[in-house]
Amino acid sequence: MGSVLFICVENSFRSQIAEAYFNRFAPEGWRAVSAGLTPAERVHPNAVRLMLEEGLDISHKKPQLLTREMQEAADIAVIVCSGALCPIVYTEHVEEWDMPDPAKMPLEEARKIRDAIKEKVLDLIVRIRLERT
Repeated sequence: MGSVLFICVENSFRSQIAEAYFNRFAPEGWRAVSAGLTPAERVHPNAVRLMLEEGLDISHKKPQLLTREMQEAADIAVIVCSGALCPIVYTEHVEEWDMPDPAKMPLEEARKIRDAIKEKVLDLIVRIRLERT
């Protein structure tokens, strides 16, 4: 079974969205998890709202701390945050998506980030499927 680890600073917005999309459209035998360097207490309300628009309920999710074990267990790590706070990751295949933080953006701007994350997740899934054939 393949696994993808989505990482951002608080694991409250970008990485939660990426995890939800990946798990919705995942190739057979693949799953995603997400984590952050300094996890927030809860998933950001706008992330929950934006994903409900897509038919995905992430309100039950709890931000979690990024661990070395999570990194070593992942086949692919995707760093979705941008800037100096992004971590060094101990996974063989690492991608950096450099997505701006939508947490303080108006909902309409945050929606654009959500859509960009969805596009990148779908592209990642296509690449995983191509590598398996």
